[in-house]
Amino acid sequence: MPAPGAPTAGGSAHPGRADYRLSPALAARLVGLLLLVLAVVLFAMTAVVAVLDLTPDLLVLVAALGLIGVFGTGYLLTRRAYVVRFDDEGYRVRLVRGAGVDAARWKDVEDAGTSAPRGVPAVVLTLKDGRTTTIPVAALAADRDAFVRDLQGWLQRGQGLRPL
Repeated sequence: MPAPGAPTAGGSAHPGRADYRLSPALAARLVGLLLLVLAVVLFAMTAVVAVLDLTPDLLVLVAALGLIGVFGTGYLLTRRAYVVRFDDEGYRVRLVRGAGVDAARWKDVEDAGTSAPRGVPAVVLTLKDGRTTTIPVAALAADRDAFVRDLQGWLQRGQGLRPL
């Protein structure tokens, strides 16, 4: 088992933390949605330019800025933004709707297990107060088994447990 903080498939490691990025498939869906929004904006701008007899260069400007925004967002989603972050203190979950508790300390975690709510494989962290965090592993750019092994290492270390 790699040491907590060691690079894992899909996880980027820094001393004392591991980040898990958004899966490429999910990032592609979000970028596709942004492209659809850009198309609607360009359609509306075309009507405005035609009705108000404005210069067509305005459409080129809006299209260029929109494409820069779409590709910039795609870059941020795939290279910079993380879905799950583990560090020495605990974990943090972002960009997942319905995850439950988005951050907690390792010492507050009572149980970790897997489930498949609505048919989606997920890791469920149950806190001592009964609240839960659900992390759908399909949303991560990481191997499911490697993610679970890394989570186990962080959880054991965070609770002060040492391997036998």
